[in-house]
Amino acid sequence: LTRLRTAFERLRPRLVTFRTPEGTELFDLPDAPRPAPDTPAPPRFLPEYDNLLLSHADRTRVVPAAHRGLTRKGNVAYSVLLVDGFVAGLWRLGDDALVIEPFGTFTRTRWAEVTAEAERMLATMHPERTYGIRSGTVRS
Repeated sequence: LTRLRTAFERLRPRLVTFRTPEGTELFDLPDAPRPAPDTPAPPRFLPEYDNLLLSHADRTRVVPAAHRGLTRKGNVAYSVLLVDGFVAGLWRLGDDALVIEPFGTFTRTRWAEVTAEAERMLATMHPERTYGIRSGTVRS
């Protein structure tokens, strides 16, 4: 969001502020729940065109430099997998399987965490169907 400086200055007395390592000021509510800094972020499957990836000019908070440019092709935005809060791969739901394209190698433990989250997502989205979960290519 842009052009909000005036509004945030009016709200400043009622907010708490934080700074990113790069020095950007962040605002939050004083009583908002905040996890401990060492709390791990579970794997998450984001849909195509998710707001997290589209709404920020600076996506370095979630897209590592090594993966920049891999989350979209032209005007097509892929569904992404977050691991530890960062883009770590892509995914798509095929006719019989959820296909995950990891960026790099996942340990067995990491793959188990990712597939457990995939199973939860599939059970919520498609409780009447059974899908396999496999590693493969998502980008065309």
